[in-house]
Amino acid sequence: MTTVSAERLASIFREVAGTLVDDFDLVDFLHTLTDRATNLVGAAATGLLMADPRGLLRYMAASDENAKLLELLQLQNDEGPGLDAFTTGRPVVNVDLGTAAGRWPRFAPRAASAGYRSAHAFPLQVRRQVIGVMNVFGATGSGDFAAADVSVMQALTDVAAIGLLQARTIRQSEVLTEQLQSALHSRIVIEQSKGAVAQACGVTVGEAFTAIRRYAREQNRKLTDVAYAITTEPGLAARIITR
Repeated sequence: MTTVSAERLASIFREVAGTLVDDFDLVDFLHTLTDRATNLVGAAATGLLMADPRGLLRYMAASDENAKLLELLQLQNDEGPGLDAFTTGRPVVNVDLGTAAGRWPRFAPRAASAGYRSAHAFPLQVRRQVIGVMNVFGATGSGDFAAADVSVMQALTDVAAIGLLQARTIRQSEVLTEQLQSALHSRIVIEQSKGAVAQACGVTVGEAFTAIRRYAREQNRKLTDVAYAITTEPGLAARIITR
């Protein structure tokens, strides 16, 4: 994969730093993080799994619908790079999915058959506690991570962990737990809103989600608030995408 320039990396860190405010949109932040991570290292797909209050990993965000399926595939089969990184607290780097069936017998063959070549995972850590993991997948023909790429991705996940704590709440782990629990509940409503917009506007689920995020930003509203509105306000789903 391609090592990013200092300018692009600085831009990403500035964007992430902009979330460190009293009331930032956690769900949108996580999706933005997967988008930026994918573009930074030229990956095919990036996803985020976060631990719930019981310490169980849950799907939270992905760069696209294919990435989402990879994340769910790991959770359904209880194996994959994200599970390993979360359990050990150490990065998983440059695993060839074509030869990883011995390591992940259910996940690796299906990911490889979907066109992905390599798997990487980076734990999100708060002090000594792993609160989630970022998974990065390379497509057929893409190169492995260089040492510099590994450093970039680990730095990005470290900054993400700080963003999740919002800096001001680092002294209160209960606040982070409440935020993540709320985000997990919001996840269900967001999935429902994506389906509603896709059906109402005749677009794909991915296009619907892009439109919902754009609408939320244009209206200066939280992503989750817009998702709730779509599921409760008659006709809003059809108006999200302007014909």
